[in-house]
Amino acid sequence: MQKKKLSRRKREKLWQRREMLSAALDLFSTKGYHNVTMREVAKESEFAIGTLYKFFKNKEDLYKSLVFEQADRFHEALTKAIEGADDEIEKLRDYIRAKGEVFSANAAMIRFYFAETRGASFNIMAGFNSEIREQYDVFLQKLAMVFENGIKKKIFKNIADPYYLAVSIESITNAFLFLWLEAPERHPYPEDPDIILNIILKGLSEPYT
Repeated sequence: MQKKKLSRRKREKLWQRREMLSAALDLFSTKGYHNVTMREVAKESEFAIGTLYKFFKNKEDLYKSLVFEQADRFHEALTKAIEGADDEIEKLRDYIRAKGEVFSANAAMIRFYFAETRGASFNIMAGFNSEIREQYDVFLQKLAMVFENGIKKKIFKNIADPYYLAVSIESITNAFLFLWLEAPERHPYPEDPDIILNIILKGLSEPYT
């Protein structure tokens, strides 16, 4: 079925919204959430303050929109990665590659989000982080299914609950990505996904004799 083309008015509104969110991200990541006003966002995006308020009711709403849209992009890209290949090992390779790509493409937003959630603005809105967490848990369950299916096919050993295996590989990739965010030249994210994958699949110990 052919996708219906948006009207010029709707395309214009989407463009305006993207420009506002982009300006907000630039300001938030440079000055911090609490040091930015809606008037500054309007000025940076070159729209009237009234126009900005037509899209976002306040600064908290603007912040939420930034984070939710980022989370949606992450969820879509990573879900697509683990649903693409037929082979479970290749699914995990695609997941590791995709995660590096989305972090690299959205590094400014990620740095800002983690700086804010670790600081005083952790509770900008009640229940906000629980909504993000729910979406994240949906993805973890899908990632766990990759391990569960691999165990059923005898590709992986049945050494742990598939959910714990999903949490493990997610935690390891996060550790590599945070190192890269802090020192990209010293700790580049591995181009070869097997560098990360083998930590899970092969481990460190030699076979007992």
